[in-house]
Parts: sequence; structure tokens; C-alpha cells
Amino acid sequence: MASMILIRGGGDLASGVALRLYRAGLRLLITELPQPLVVRRMVSFAEAVYSGQANVEGVRARLVRNFKQALEVIEMGDVPVLVDPGAQALHAFQSNGTGPHLEVLIDARMTKRPPEIEMDAAPLFIGLGPGFVAGENCHAVIETNRGHLLGRVIWQGAPESDTGVPESVAQHRSDRVLRSPAAGALQALAEIGEHLLPGQVVATVNGQKVLAPFQGVLRGIVHSGLNVQPGAKIGDVDPRDDPRYCTLVSDKSLAVGGGVLEAILSRPEMRNLLWD
Repeated sequence: MASMILIRGGGDLASGVALRLYRAGLRLLITELPQPLVVRRMVSFAEAVYSGQANVEGVRARLVRNFKQALEVIEMGDVPVLVDPGAQALHAFQSNGTGPHLEVLIDARMTKRPPEIEMDAAPLFIGLGPGFVAGENCHAVIETNRGHLLGRVIWQGAPESDTGVPESVAQHRSDRVLRSPAAGALQALAEIGEHLLPGQVVATVNGQKVLAPFQGVLRGIVHSGLNVQPGAKIGDVDPRDDPRYCTLVSDKSLAVGGGVLEAILSRPEMRNLLWD
């Protein structure tokens, strides 16, 4: 098997990156948390952690138990998802002298903090968004803020700072994001893709109601039963009211994925290593 790429994170942004790389013929391994707090579940490979598999725009991911099984899933033509919050899979690559080599490490978790792994963990370490500084804690950073610089590759320095304000969709910004009113277990009362009316109860957290702020489609919501903290993002209402968008990777995710692909292709030595 040729060399591989490890992507930390399987949320919607990370999945857009994975989708672009997979379609370009690259072999991927995605690592995730035991209970990912993913909102846009219909376009997130992290959903495989809960359901055993996930399908994003025709590309299938499968939950695997270990590194060996991950390689088997890749040979089947699917994307493996491994519960591995500490990125122990890095050691599997390092100790597996006869197997595939790790050439690219992508931190797509969007923690907005500096990574806990050194930049020499892979020949090419790419970070997404705030928290990364190219030349200091990674080799390249991809800009994730919407605007003229979205998706651009930064080889020296940092991307734009986190604004803390969600992107605008049909003139709605912060009000389209559903946030937890309390600490406790979430109970979803609406389905992703469902048409919502203003004031409709979308979910409850510890008995407190989460209401739809306006008419639209529920584009995403975290899994029922998960414990969330006050103020945590738990859902997303789309004012465009088109349920198709629930199952399509966003333009932002595809732009960031294009930036990652550019960063990889800009290294001539990677081209022969990653493609047969």
C-alpha cells in the first residue's frame, strides 16, 4: 500500500477536506473522539462513530477498531474512522516498517488552540484555522475564515483570528446557531432536514427548551443523549429552507479542502509517494 494521510477530526469541515482528498485518489485515515459533538451529522464522517458507517456525498466511511482493520477498509475502497483522541495511530505508522508510511498529518479538529503534537510528527503537517502558526507548530495553515482569503495556504505565519461570530446565511448570523441553555443531556425533538416554524421546540437540555429562532430547515443537531455544556453549539437552522443543503458539503468545506490539496501537491516529493 502506498503512503497515507491521517486526518484528526471528522466534523463537517474535516469531512469536506477528506472528501476532496479521497476523490483525488488519496488514502485516508480519520481519527475521532469517543463521542463527537458533531452538529452537521449528515455531512460528517464522524457519524460513523455512532452508526458504524457514514455516507457523505456517495463516499462511505466505516468505523474500525484498530490500525490493521483501518488498512483493510482502505483496501475495500472506503474511509476508515478510528476512535483515537490521542492520535496513537501515529505510533502504528512509526512502528509498522513494512506497511504504509504517514506522509501528511492534517489537524482538522478546529479546536482553535495550538496542537499538542510536534510539527515533525509527519513530513507535512497541515493545520486548519486559528491556533496554528506555519513555521512554528505546523508546516502549513489553511485559512478557514470566510472572505477573500478562505482556503488559501499559509506557509509562514498565522491565519486570521477567530471572530467568534458565525458566518452569515441569508442575513442570519448568530441567531441561526442553536446553543445549549444549560448543562445536561440533550434530547432532540426534531429531525435533521425537518421544516421548522418560529418558536418550535427543537430540543431540550436538562428540561429546558431550545426553540427555533425563525422559519427554516434544521441543518444539523448533535446526537440525543449527549451531555452538553451551557452555551455549546448544539444545532444549526438554515433560513434558506432547502433540505438538500443538509446532505451537501458546504462551499467553505470544499474551499478549505482545495487548500489542503494544493498544499500537498506543492511538495513535489509527495506526488510519487501518495499516488501509485
